[in-house]
Amino acid sequence: MLQHNSLPEQHQNQLSFVFSTLKIGQILRKAGIRKTYGISSLAVFQIIFQLVFQGRNLFRLLESNRGESLPGKDVIYRFLNESSYNWRRFYQLLSLKVVARFESLTSSHRIRVFIVDDSVMCRERSRKVELLARIYDHVSGRFIRGYNMLTLGWSDGYSFAPLDFTLMSSAKAKNRLCEMREDLDKRTTGYKRRVESMSHKPDAVVQMLERSLKAGFSADYVLMDSWFTHAPLLQMLMDKGLHVIGMVKELKQRYILEEQSLSLRELYAKVPKNAKAEILGSVRVQTPNGLPLKIVFVQNRNNRREWLAILTTDLALDNAEIVRIYGMRWSIETFFKMAKSHLKLGTEFQGRSFDMMISHTTIVFSRYLILEWERRENNDERSLGGLFYLFADEVIDLNLKTALRQLMAFVLDLLTNKSESKESLLSQLQKWMSELPSYIKALFAQPGCES
Repeated sequence: MLQHNSLPEQHQNQLSFVFSTLKIGQILRKAGIRKTYGISSLAVFQIIFQLVFQGRNLFRLLESNRGESLPGKDVIYRFLNESSYNWRRFYQLLSLKVVARFESLTSSHRIRVFIVDDSVMCRERSRKVELLARIYDHVSGRFIRGYNMLTLGWSDGYSFAPLDFTLMSSAKAKNRLCEMREDLDKRTTGYKRRVESMSHKPDAVVQMLERSLKAGFSADYVLMDSWFTHAPLLQMLMDKGLHVIGMVKELKQRYILEEQSLSLRELYAKVPKNAKAEILGSVRVQTPNGLPLKIVFVQNRNNRREWLAILTTDLALDNAEIVRIYGMRWSIETFFKMAKSHLKLGTEFQGRSFDMMISHTTIVFSRYLILEWERRENNDERSLGGLFYLFADEVIDLNLKTALRQLMAFVLDLLTNKSESKESLLSQLQKWMSELPSYIKALFAQPGCES
């Protein structure tokens, strides 16, 4: 018997179980992601999906011994570069199924929120990538080459599910380093997503929320940081019946208090404050367009001399509840960290087409969503990082299972054919072992034949 620290038998094929439970193949077909001949789209999707858990890139995988049983590189790249595939429809159906499961496990009294934020996808070494733009990175404080990944997520305070994304290039032509290809059919989803990438960010936020509400997602509040909490966007979201909670900074915005137009700092000076508490105070104001707001001032824990301001359009909430709900926004930051550090967002493939950027980002989002589904389904207290390595070990175990099947087939063939010599049998066994991965070879002792 082989000594191997494998997963329990009921969990060895967990990835395949998740794929069948969520009916990934059926969702792919509904989104129009199908192939007319050759290997199925589900099989290609699974190869790309599991790539990150194998600790190697596509080139190394195809160069390995397993590459003989896999489709060629051209099949993978044609699949990722296809402009007619509706990846947004696929991901919307997948996330709707996962969030519906989360909803069934959550109390109806628990607050649900939409979370809006953006993150930079850096492509500093690229020159000819479609719709590559010069964008401002507010983390580093400089302009870089790449895209702004505008993301909409859903959270109930325990689980976070990314729902939609838009890869933003630049609305200004002078900031775009490359334009979109001209030979693209304007009826395809690929063309529509290219046009969408050149829109203004507030318009893209409203469109994402409209799509999510139409699909069947629901939430009590929309959480956002100071880059989005501007009066026009707040008014548009209020017109759709969505209350907003967001951080606000000292900018050119003005607020009306007792018929005076005040800046945020001037507003803070007029608020009666409790210096010994974390929540310093709050005030009700209006925007110049007449939208009523409530602003809560809290102590900055990183610098006790400074303060932070949180804005909401729901005047019925008390100060502590506003701060608590806004704290749920941090889950999207952990998602960005997980996607870039573990799931290879923006680094696994270096394609030049915008379609590949969209398809690969969708697959990365799907990886995170399935990890979150697995954690929630089993009430798992481990982090997503721990589940990532668990799935990586499982992919290795699947290869070990294949090797054991081959060994059993070899033994059964030996029992039916007793005429071969010991030297011939030993030669066949050594040839079989030479084609195995190194981690499986280490499990076998020196081969030999005994009568």
